[in-house]
Amino acid sequence: MENELRKPAAGAAPWRRLVPPRRARLPLMGLVTVALVALLGFLYFKSQGVDYQRQGEILGYLRELREIDARWDFEVLRARTEGMPGKALSGDERGARSADILRRLQQAAGEAPGEALVRDLPALQQAFGQKTELLGRYRAAQQTVAEALARLVEFDAEMAGLVRGAWAAYPQRDRLVAVESTSALLFAHVMRYTADPSDSERKTVETFAADLRKSAEGMPPALRDGLGRMDASVQQILGAKPVEDELFRKIAISSAGPRINSLTDAFSREAADIESDAERYRIYLIAYAGALLILIGWLLSKLAVSYRLLNEANRVLESRVEERTRELSDALHQLKESEAQLIQTEKMSSLGQMVAGIAHEINTPLAYVKNSLGSVAGKLPEVKELVVETNKLLRLMEDPSPNPERLQAKYAAVRGLVNHFAEQQALAELGQLAKDGLYGIEQISEIVLNLKNFSRLDRSKVSSFNLNEGIESALILAKHELKHLKVTKHLGDIPSITCSPSQLNQVFLNLINNAAQAIESGSGEITLTTRTEGADHVAVEIADNGKGIPPEIMSKIFDPFFTTKAVGKGTGLGLSISYKIVEQHGGRISVDSTVGKGTCFTIVLPLTPPATLDDPS
Repeated sequence: MENELRKPAAGAAPWRRLVPPRRARLPLMGLVTVALVALLGFLYFKSQGVDYQRQGEILGYLRELREIDARWDFEVLRARTEGMPGKALSGDERGARSADILRRLQQAAGEAPGEALVRDLPALQQAFGQKTELLGRYRAAQQTVAEALARLVEFDAEMAGLVRGAWAAYPQRDRLVAVESTSALLFAHVMRYTADPSDSERKTVETFAADLRKSAEGMPPALRDGLGRMDASVQQILGAKPVEDELFRKIAISSAGPRINSLTDAFSREAADIESDAERYRIYLIAYAGALLILIGWLLSKLAVSYRLLNEANRVLESRVEERTRELSDALHQLKESEAQLIQTEKMSSLGQMVAGIAHEINTPLAYVKNSLGSVAGKLPEVKELVVETNKLLRLMEDPSPNPERLQAKYAAVRGLVNHFAEQQALAELGQLAKDGLYGIEQISEIVLNLKNFSRLDRSKVSSFNLNEGIESALILAKHELKHLKVTKHLGDIPSITCSPSQLNQVFLNLINNAAQAIESGSGEITLTTRTEGADHVAVEIADNGKGIPPEIMSKIFDPFFTTKAVGKGTGLGLSISYKIVEQHGGRISVDSTVGKGTCFTIVLPLTPPATLDDPS
């Protein structure tokens, strides 16, 4: 009948027949919404223009590189024209600055608009690297020429003195004049060669250098040595100057400057094109946003009508939901109260079983305290007598004119008491009695503290706790059950976990008591093991060599009120409560048992419990 009502009438409008069925409308509306939002996001993304701040930084870097390149060219040209090689280029830090700028451009390449920077930056880096290398070699060549020229200038000033020094002792004075003249001419041509390194001037320098070497033969040693130094400087200049000229030509035709200009123009054009496209998409975005606003307005009007219809239905539903929620809350509260009472009953039952054993455990250390205090009380009169006699002796000694006989008699009495104490070792005995009494009190305090920790009602308190401490505490409370049993502990180095310590203490105590009661022979072994389980869990194993659990009841041992003990001996809630506590801590408890061989309970707990950890009581 419902399907018949949904069928369009024979005379219905054709567009109604194209409306999809109701089950397909929601997915279709979702797809349409996703498509509209995706288109809006696409237009918004395309309308984003150039980051002008980033663009300005990149253009500033390129402009600074252009200035560094132009400054290099200017200084190289000035150094060559001024004839002072090495001076203009010494201490240049622009190479380090250009490398830093190129590194920043490399970092900005991924964020820059367009592809010009990514495409042309490697070539620019290579060009600057080559030019930096050429400048370094050019500086070295200039420095070599400059140092050689400096030595020539020093020798030119020294030459006249060498000739005058050899004038009186050397008979061929015309040769001395010729040597001096040749050295002066050689110096002049070397200076010309450094200013204009032409081939003809180089040949002239080589000719004069050869003549000077020939003239130096037979000259006095001092003059000959000076001419040798001059010739070495000239040869150094002849070797370094062509290298300097070749490097100058390579620097002059370096492509670093043109590449900067080309990259700057390409980057600016791409940024302008991107901004033009973004402006066009902004217009599209405005038009599309207007259409969406109209569509949203129409949908809101439809939603307003639907909301009015739903509002009335919601009022009725809310009242029904509130009533039902109140009923469920009351039922849940009652259930929790019943559960808390059952758990407290089980706990009090466990406490009742421990009372007799704990009372016996307290009697033993209490006897320590009683005997120690009795012995101390027996020694107190002797101590009192010694103190009284000593005080009397002190008063006699303080008297300005004491009776010698009384003083001697009192001294003998005090000394006799002291010797008596020393012979009987009374002070050592009193110290030992005090230690025994304190030991007994500590034992009683430990038992009472463990009992208090187990029975306290604020068990929902969560804190960091080491399970080894819980095992030790449970063993102390169950000591009366374990008198005739061997307890073997393999407590590993485990991390502390976040848990409710008193809840887990109850679990350990229940399992230890069950293990002790499962050993019917009266002599057996219980093994307690703790270890890490993976990276974020710890495990506790409590094993016994008792009678074991039959397979037919294995599946029921965690059921509430299930017990194999005689009537009145157990409530059947111990394992059920233990299972729930472990489960609420986000852990798991498992059992492996063989009839006649024993049972092993394994508890695995996470280091961090679920956020919903709560006290089952």
